[in-house]
Amino acid sequence: MVGQWVLLAYRIPRQPSTLRITIWRKLDRLGVARLGDGLVALPADARSREHLEWLAEEIGELGGSSTIWLAAPGNAAQEKAIAADMRRARVAEYREVIAQVEAAAHARPGERSRAVKRLRAELRRIGRRDYFPPAQRETARQAVRALAQAMEGAE
Repeated sequence: MVGQWVLLAYRIPRQPSTLRITIWRKLDRLGVARLGDGLVALPADARSREHLEWLAEEIGELGGSSTIWLAAPGNAAQEKAIAADMRRARVAEYREVIAQVEAAAHARPGERSRAVKRLRAELRRIGRRDYFPPAQRETARQAVRALAQAMEGAE
């Protein structure tokens, strides 16, 4: 089963480096698959295409160049490999949330309350770039829920 992907091929001026870093951070927030230098991909849907089109426009405004492509991997194995790379990146993020929940469990009540709010927001941010949800997503959600419930029970 090979699906369609939206690709962004781009070039950004080397100087000033802050422009490149800004674009890289925005790409990271989107959870793109990095296919090569200046080539990223997301599973094709209206939202991902729109996000990459906005970035393409911004790259042009910064003096760079870019093109948007719709494409399909050559075979299912290639697509699975790309999806696995994207999933691994989200696994690391969910594991970090779980570690933060464990640390917050031993914090003072006010700190725990702030941690719950921050971790819920972090789960939403990760969820926006989680195209191939791993099992750790539900584990992280349950951990944040349990922390919130423990906090409510302590009050």
